Amino acid sequence: MRVLAAMSGGVDSAVAAARAVEAGHDVVGVHLALSEAPGTLRTGSRGCCSKEDAGDARRAADVLGIPFYVWDFAERFREDVIDDFVAAYAAGETPNPCLRCNEKIKFSALAERAYALGFDAVATGHYARLSDGELRRAVDVDKDQSYVLAVLTAEQLGRALFPVGDTPKPQIRDEAARRGLAVADKPDSHDICFIPSGDTQAFLGARIGVRPGAVVDAATGERLGEHAGVHEFTIGQRKGLGLPGPGPDGAPRYVTSIDAETGEVRVGSGDQLDVTRIVADGAVWTSGAAPDGPVDAMVQVRAHGGLAPVTARAVGDLLVLDLHEPLRGVAPGQAAVLYAPDAELGDLVLGSGTIRSTASAVVGSGTAASEPGVDA
Repeated sequence: MRVLAAMSGGVDSAVAAARAVEAGHDVVGVHLALSEAPGTLRTGSRGCCSKEDAGDARRAADVLGIPFYVWDFAERFREDVIDDFVAAYAAGETPNPCLRCNEKIKFSALAERAYALGFDAVATGHYARLSDGELRRAVDVDKDQSYVLAVLTAEQLGRALFPVGDTPKPQIRDEAARRGLAVADKPDSHDICFIPSGDTQAFLGARIGVRPGAVVDAATGERLGEHAGVHEFTIGQRKGLGLPGPGPDGAPRYVTSIDAETGEVRVGSGDQLDVTRIVADGAVWTSGAAPDGPVDAMVQVRAHGGLAPVTARAVGDLLVLDLHEPLRGVAPGQAAVLYAPDAELGDLVLGSGTIRSTASAVVGSGTAASEPGVDA
């Protein structure tokens, strides 16, 4: 099988490529140039996709004895990931750029070019597993990336390889060292790759500008303060609200809703963050087909969040999730990823959608909205 190995310059993708070679595949390595100014995307272990990373990927390919290329996807990355990220924050949402990169770049733009060139599959260093075409969590739960891969369709998963998903990260580093790969001890990149400083607010502020609005009490409507833009906030946020102190009862305040049109940021108590329904759009079912009726599942609403039981149903392109018990701090723009509900198959990904609205019985909480075709 002809396999295109996406090599980021890190240890995981290098070992993934090595395992693809060892499996007998005809492997070609490719590094994605995602920045129009590649010298700006790495500061130590922050960021990625720099000239340093391209060099590390090339040296790994040389050790493996495979052809290696650099493909320029900078413009597509800016449009589909960075611009989308900025627009989502400007709209009062909390996006996940890693998920969008997988959807739009690695398994869309990259994969489409790979298939056009005659490759059968794309291999990456993601920590996830495939079993009979079904997406599952990685063995190393702490490194699991099934959440950010749940946006992939059945067709995309059918032509993907995740060679390191069955191995804990420490063993991957040991294997890289045994294979003579210089990236064996390279630190993991973290935070958002295109914000190497780690200062998301400064990055957004430079692109969105000042869009002042009011911070108001969710329960009373009282104006409590001012802010420079809704991009500075996310649902559930407690710090950086610009308020002199906690509420009158001494309890901390949290962001409970954001209205980008009016610029109003509402704050309230913790219990106002509890939601009982989630509506997501862009539903993807990893089996290739939506269920005929309601299904019980477990939902994860943050990349490193826990699981909560839900009853899920498909309504056209929407995913409607009724929680079995209130869930706190659900932010529009994030993904709602469904996993199988039972212990034996609990690592199986069922589907996903992008959260658009929530509903709760608590006054002043949630981002309840009227969704077409969704009955209460």
